[in-house]
Amino acid sequence: MTQKNFPQRQIRALYNERTLRVYQAYSHAIADSALTHQTFVSPPFKRERMTWIKPSFLWMMYRAGWGEKDDGQRRILAIDITHEGFAWALAHSCPSHPEPGMSADEWEELKRRSPVRIQWDPERDLHLNPLDYRAIQMGLSGEAVERYVGEWIRGIEDVTSEAHGIHGLVRENRLLEARSALPNEQPYPDIH
Repeated sequence: MTQKNFPQRQIRALYNERTLRVYQAYSHAIADSALTHQTFVSPPFKRERMTWIKPSFLWMMYRAGWGEKDDGQRRILAIDITHEGFAWALAHSCPSHPEPGMSADEWEELKRRSPVRIQWDPERDLHLNPLDYRAIQMGLSGEAVERYVGEWIRGIEDVTSEAHGIHGLVRENRLLEARSALPNEQPYPDIH
């Protein structure tokens, strides 16, 4: 399947029979703590804030500027979560913006009942330019954050050096090598 034939909205991820990989970028303090504990611990992680997870490696690179954007996003973490957790997040989500025709009261009620926000943003290429199809990101709050840090996470890995390596290949215009170094993200099936 060529990129131009991807559906407009499709979850693509690196996954196996047990877990699905998502990415987040954090400061050194939060990343070091997460790697030590293999989950996010408060402090320095703030459970009361919405935390955004992204299955797309290149969308994470766009958001974090390859880990060079600012001190709060220096470290790129790959977090392996359970399929059951990801399914729960999808089932308890709402869009990050109201649907056309939705009243303000309806929108507030939907947000109140939904601890997860879904946002579809343009997927990115190796130069971080937008593509014509979209990648999902999920904002976790309240109960979703508690489940994420307490139940879903099966492993956390620092992939900052890999991100910097791929970025170096892109800067040197070694695009075939850069592309082959990317995670092998595949369409995510409805496996449950």
